[in-house]
Amino acid sequence: MIAIIDYGMGNLRSVAKALESLGAPVKITTNPKIIKNAQGVVLPGVGAMPDAMKALQKAKVISSIEKVMAEDKPFLGICLGLQLLFETSEEGGGGSGLGVFKGTVPRFNFSKPRTTNDERLTALKVPHMGWNTIKFKNQNSKIKIMDRINDDSYVYFVHSYYVKPQDKKIIATTTNYGIDFCSSIAKGNLLACQFHPEKSQKIGLQILQNFIYLCK
Repeated sequence: MIAIIDYGMGNLRSVAKALESLGAPVKITTNPKIIKNAQGVVLPGVGAMPDAMKALQKAKVISSIEKVMAEDKPFLGICLGLQLLFETSEEGGGGSGLGVFKGTVPRFNFSKPRTTNDERLTALKVPHMGWNTIKFKNQNSKIKIMDRINDDSYVYFVHSYYVKPQDKKIIATTTNYGIDFCSSIAKGNLLACQFHPEKSQKIGLQILQNFIYLCK
């Protein structure tokens, strides 16, 4: 069974339906016992990090997330579920995340540099919304959850903030949107992605299928 953590801020049903369509038993929950006994855990999320941290505290699931990390249980973070793993965010005037990894969550800033004539930066809109490609940082160290996913595969994004990990070794993929930013991280049985696999059609379903295999 795969547990999807419910803290009131996420596209829970769309993630659940995508996993269920692939044959996985799913439970949307905040119950620590269910999370503990699950074969894999998903932390989805949309919205602002400060609000999400308050919601996680209110739902009393932070300790459960920390235990999942400590046990290296298969874990999938999606969108805000990636950003929450880091220390601080610029969003909402600044705030703290779970601090699982060292790093920050800045906002895209495409103000035109005074020293260049690059008009492209002013043409890019925030949020970064729609289809874009991912590129593996190190093709030789691709993790199992990215099996059968190739460089330049298209996935779906909706975000104004992105993660800047201090440890570059955890960066699994990058994506270019004015800058090259970290679009997913991986460590052990953990994958957290800025894009939405549940909205990324064939590629996204393959990632979710790989996650299901990892949970068995």
